[in-house]
Amino acid sequence: MHYRRLGRTGLKVSEISLGAWLTFGNQIDEQTAIDLVHAAYEHGINFFDNADVYANGQAEVVMGKAIKNMQRETLVISSKVFWPTFPGPNGRGLSRKHIFESIHASLRRLGTDYVDLYFCHRYDPDTPFEEVARAMDDLVHQGKVLYWGTSEWEAYQIAEVYSACREFGLIPPSMEQPQYNLFHRKRVEDHIMPLARDLGLGLTTFSPLYFGILTGKYNDGIPAGSRASHEDMAWLRERITPERITIVRQLTALAQELGLTTSQLAIAWVLRRKEVSSVITGASRLEQLDENLGAAEAVEKLTNDILERIEAIFGENHFE
Repeated sequence: MHYRRLGRTGLKVSEISLGAWLTFGNQIDEQTAIDLVHAAYEHGINFFDNADVYANGQAEVVMGKAIKNMQRETLVISSKVFWPTFPGPNGRGLSRKHIFESIHASLRRLGTDYVDLYFCHRYDPDTPFEEVARAMDDLVHQGKVLYWGTSEWEAYQIAEVYSACREFGLIPPSMEQPQYNLFHRKRVEDHIMPLARDLGLGLTTFSPLYFGILTGKYNDGIPAGSRASHEDMAWLRERITPERITIVRQLTALAQELGLTTSQLAIAWVLRRKEVSSVITGASRLEQLDENLGAAEAVEKLTNDILERIEAIFGENHFE
């Protein structure tokens, strides 16, 4: 496993990390999730990503059980705040109240005294930048959060909150967590990555396989038992278009030529960017975890010729 600095901080995170979204506390049973965390750790993964709203908090409960007997100092644990977590008008957003209520609830569920990374899960137009920054600054000084950042914020929003921190002498954000993959790249490459380089932010990107479509498992239809076959996944089925499947089939052919799986090629494509501190992957089986880990060694196969062939496959069709 290779480790990368989180932007300009001194923190080292595994370049491949394991996330809890959609799986922990929901699509896989508790013991499988615990086994995945332990197996990931044994393979060198030290960064485990979570959020207060994943499986309505149950994902954090499961991860808390998984890390209970692990050496906490060797782990990098994250959570997030923004989406509704309790009733009433103050149960969502980035007000000081919701941030403080949410971090305390997350710490209880995770069974830890602090999280290493704490993300503002979305931008909140109703809360001033200074209020958000001061709340995060206080949590850092209290030792409940070590580094804070944003997730899916626009570049100008990140720049404004960073500027507010500098103006008021507050600890600025250290990272941003955007979706980044072969089907969702233009916004990140055109706006987020240049800002990350300028401000020294680390990028912990998610959905490298575009919700599983870039694994190639939907190339011949939607398999029974797959994520897209679930009744509550209509939003995912809408993304599995004939146009995208045609493209993924071509990517699969290229991956086979290189002796890789489609997943490994797609993850390696993200890993090649120096701005990326860690690629957050998901897994519901140990076999998927092992496959994803193989992407780290696949980066060296991404020669200029191969990258040009990938660009030719996707063309200008960066759909989101």
